[in-house]
Amino acid sequence: MAWALPGSLQQASAAETPRAKSVLFVFLWGAPSQLDTFDPKPDAPIEYRGPFGVIPTRTPGVHFTELLPRMATRSDRFTLVRSNVAISSSSGHPKGGTVALTGFEEQPEPVQPTFGSIVAKHRGQTGYLPPFFSLASGKLTAGGEYIKGDGGGKLSTAHDPFMVGCSQQGEVDIPTLKVLQGLAPNRISDRKSLLNRLDAKRAQLDSWASRQWQRTYRSAYDLLMNPKARAALDPTRESPATRARYGHSQFGQTALLARRLVEAEVPYIQLNYSRDVDAFNPGYEIGWDTHIYNFELLQDQLCPTFDRAFTALLDDLYDRGLIDQTLVVCKGEFGRTPKINVRASRDHWTNSYFSIWAGGGVEPGRVIGETDRLGQDPRSGPIVTPLRVGTTIAELAGVDTLARGEMRVLDGGTVVDELF
Repeated sequence: MAWALPGSLQQASAAETPRAKSVLFVFLWGAPSQLDTFDPKPDAPIEYRGPFGVIPTRTPGVHFTELLPRMATRSDRFTLVRSNVAISSSSGHPKGGTVALTGFEEQPEPVQPTFGSIVAKHRGQTGYLPPFFSLASGKLTAGGEYIKGDGGGKLSTAHDPFMVGCSQQGEVDIPTLKVLQGLAPNRISDRKSLLNRLDAKRAQLDSWASRQWQRTYRSAYDLLMNPKARAALDPTRESPATRARYGHSQFGQTALLARRLVEAEVPYIQLNYSRDVDAFNPGYEIGWDTHIYNFELLQDQLCPTFDRAFTALLDDLYDRGLIDQTLVVCKGEFGRTPKINVRASRDHWTNSYFSIWAGGGVEPGRVIGETDRLGQDPRSGPIVTPLRVGTTIAELAGVDTLARGEMRVLDGGTVVDELF
């Protein structure tokens, strides 16, 4: 590897078994307010601190806001970083999302691969499921604009994520398989025979689009026909009590699906809180883009949903013996303005925000980094950029980020050693 853990451990080879068999990247798309969640400032003026009180956690001297009671009682199960910093020019959601998922800006071209694509290329598909899942019913959007850096980028579309959505009832939506909607498994074999004949004609064109279509269809077909794959992708097989612990929300049931994919040893799972950033986008679970009604949305929906689902996910990873082989990283694309805006809410802020880390060798029960008294900028601890987040993820997943050649895609990134 390109780094050694602090202490007596020696540098290891990237060919060794990775510390994290699975990476679970929880993306709080839309950017949650750090002051109203994990970095409250109760002694700041009211125009900064907001209306919420603070509560103690299991970590001595550390407080969260009152909106996260379950997380507070489990602070010994994860490490909180309060000194994340984004690229200042990435303050818009599409650009910010690209930076959050790749470590780089989308310009100049080519767009860099997302962290999941890097891990997927390195690890490959060794089981019955694709190596990289993005849990959303389609590409992530912000006001109708797509994130550019959510796929394979310059590594090619072959390393794009396999998209899967999940409803609040636990019903799985696989966009790639929509062509098969309404077909029973015993009819799919007949359909495959027909498509094989069509493919023979289509192959005469020998176009890239044709080859891509065939590969996508065959991958989807194989996935659907594999009983183990179908079982992993069905959270309704869980007990009613387990499903209730996660909450009957879209994010809650999708988090349960993510845990099942961890159990299936999928190398990289990106669990998205909402497909769109907008807090008022009909058809999707609301996102974290709270330019208006910030405090109402956090109090009534966003924080309770997250608090319930994420703690259930952590509990299951610990209770099922999965935490040591799983790296969990939770963050948004940037933070929210410490000073409350004229609409009694908060806008975009790239100077400071939080991330949550658990498993994969991360020492739990700590807070790394500290912001100033108003929550505007880090004043101590490591500056944790998206590139450093991606480098740390890749190294723990077994990628040698200093290797030369095609996999040198996180150039300039360093591991956040303070996590270990």
